[in-house]
Amino acid sequence: MKVAGSGFDDLKNAIVHSQKPTPTVMIQQSTEIVELYGDLRGRVLYHVTSVFDFVNGTLVNTGDQVYSGTIAGSAPVMIHDDGFRFDVNLVTGEEAGRVFLFNHIAGPKVRCALEIVGTVLNAEGNPTFDYSGKCTFRGQ
Repeated sequence: MKVAGSGFDDLKNAIVHSQKPTPTVMIQQSTEIVELYGDLRGRVLYHVTSVFDFVNGTLVNTGDQVYSGTIAGSAPVMIHDDGFRFDVNLVTGEEAGRVFLFNHIAGPKVRCALEIVGTVLNAEGNPTFDYSGKCTFRGQ
């Protein structure tokens, strides 16, 4: 089934575990929470490694995340993703990413592949985004 919606990264409440700066790059590890609305309604616990490249004006986020919530009104699910990637242009603020919620943890067996496009900052200064993609329940 096709899915779409929006969300925000609660960056203001991120827990920064480590930062390793060099003259041109900083690598940061943190834990964040992402809120999702629309066809996916729930939260993502996001353990992210951020590589800030100050020379090229880019940021790349990778790591692990777990989605907990519903999909188009389904029973609650938990799905792990260790293949996501988000690319951010630090100059323009343009952000795009891909999410692969493929590793079943609990609830109905479902896999979701999502495309993410950053939008604006919300009133609290957190990045917002739109998502779209496809979720497949086992047996469908």
